[in-house]
Amino acid sequence: MRNERTNFENLRVYQIAEQLADEIWKIVAEWERLARETVGRQIVRSADAIGANIAEGTGRGTTPDNRRFARMARGSLYETKHWLRRAYRRHLLSDKQVEKLKETVEELTLTLNGYLRSMNNTKN
Repeated sequence: MRNERTNFENLRVYQIAEQLADEIWKIVAEWERLARETVGRQIVRSADAIGANIAEGTGRGTTPDNRRFARMARGSLYETKHWLRRAYRRHLLSDKQVEKLKETVEELTLTLNGYLRSMNNTKN
């Protein structure tokens, strides 16, 4: 892969999404098999989809397409929140892990909503 960054890689919202996905991956990799193959698979997939949708939206070239994919990213973020709740209730996450993930999720939620608002003010 080349060293130059694409537009989406420079977006703070994408960088936070990537951070969240990486944090979740590291945690899930340590779980026992049943947890990894059930909740773990779902949470990794939904967390990875946040950044993937942001990237795809920026590559579409139009504000309406970008907005649509950013909304899908927000849906994936909410799905990730659901799986985090399930993981916590099933005692797969420590309180310390929850606090760290919560900070990242909150920052991503605010940043993603701001990203969407910025597109609502853009014609095209």
